[in-house]
Amino acid sequence: MRRLSLWLRAHPMVGDSAVAVLIATFDLLLIAVDGQPRTAPDAPAVFLAVVIIATVAPLVIRRKHPLWFAYLVLVIGTVHAAYELGLAAVATACIAVYTLIVYVNRRQAVVYLGVQVVATGVQILVQVDRADWLMALGFTFGALAFSWILGEFVGARRAYQAELEARLHLLETERDRETQIAVAAERSRIARELHDVIAHAVSVIVVQADGAVYAIDGDPATARGALGTIAETGRRALDELRGLLDVLRGSNDTTEQPLAPQPGIPALPELAERMRAAGMPVRLDVDGDFDEVSTGVGLGVYRIVQEALTNTLKHAGRGAAATVTVARRDGSVEVDVADDGAGRAHPVLAMANADVAGGNGVIGMRERASVFGGRLTVGPQPGGGWRVHAVIPHQGRSTVAGERGGQ
Repeated sequence: MRRLSLWLRAHPMVGDSAVAVLIATFDLLLIAVDGQPRTAPDAPAVFLAVVIIATVAPLVIRRKHPLWFAYLVLVIGTVHAAYELGLAAVATACIAVYTLIVYVNRRQAVVYLGVQVVATGVQILVQVDRADWLMALGFTFGALAFSWILGEFVGARRAYQAELEARLHLLETERDRETQIAVAAERSRIARELHDVIAHAVSVIVVQADGAVYAIDGDPATARGALGTIAETGRRALDELRGLLDVLRGSNDTTEQPLAPQPGIPALPELAERMRAAGMPVRLDVDGDFDEVSTGVGLGVYRIVQEALTNTLKHAGRGAAATVTVARRDGSVEVDVADDGAGRAHPVLAMANADVAGGNGVIGMRERASVFGGRLTVGPQPGGGWRVHAVIPHQGRSTVAGERGGQ
């Protein structure tokens, strides 16, 4: 039924044609049963059938040309009412009032309703017996009033829905824009900080290293001094870089923390074991030789898997199970993290496999993939759960640049 409703909304002329057929069928059946009208002069049955069909035919164009439709049914409906052929004249007049309210404006609807009320009132006073005036006027004007109220209700609902859709679109646009601004601002800030911290140090190191190369044979003392300057400058730059990273991480811990190597793909089993200890079953499948994978890419893969598993534990709960697959492909590392959502299927299946914007964690994963020239997609699965899929060149952007240079 929902699919039929959506199809009819996409093809409105089909629904209007069906309404026209129903009204015409009702009046044609009345003619077939009653024969000639009671008060109007005799007329051939074919003529009466043509009048009935002509009265309802403008319904087909009521959405595209509402004003033409309204006044056509007003004119043709007068002939229909004169022969007392049934309900088509009243029905189309009510639909015309409703259509003008919803698709045009109140001003046009008021003008049309006034003309319709005058024409209908005069026709009733002329054709209907005095004893039935009150009943006929009450039925006709009551139907027109009901159509007006229904049009106001539907028109207000359509306006509210249009405004709601516009606001949702605006919110989505603002969210995407804020995400892009945040990412750009963060990249710009990190770039400025890194430049301020290490650009001078690297320049000094390069100059001193060049001098040491020239002086190492003829003036060993000068070469040793240059190497000492290089070592001191490098240590100072490393200390400043560590402080910068602490600031970027927002660390408030002033105690000295022991340094440890950055994790990579070989550390994934330990990560999976920690997640299992936290109560979430994790199946890990590492396939391929990762010796040629750069340290940065290995760290990026580890962080993507870590963030994906953390999101699963946070949002799906301990009842969820996750599967992690890390495989070495031709020139790239493919990462796939999927969970079962603790057995809860997503109600909107059309969202399956669709990329989503997500929060800061998703933005961070996407940035880690893109910084090495890779791509990342995140979205719900049809059967329930979420999937994170990333493909990253195994040497980062240098691989992509090398492949392009060789073409």
